[in-house]
Amino acid sequence: MAYIITDDCTACGSCIDECPVEAIAEGDIYTIDPEVCTDCGACADVCPVEAIHPE
Repeated sequence: MAYIITDDCTACGSCIDECPVEAIAEGDIYTIDPEVCTDCGACADVCPVEAIHPE
């Protein structure tokens, strides 16, 4: 099960460096590639607006 980024994302960039498998892509709202995500939760731990949740 992968994590997802909700519309609450502010594209601050704090999650990108935390992802050990580079599954997060930049954009107006960042996205997580479910095929690459290892469900580690590192991104969710650092999100300042709590926009990242398990799918």
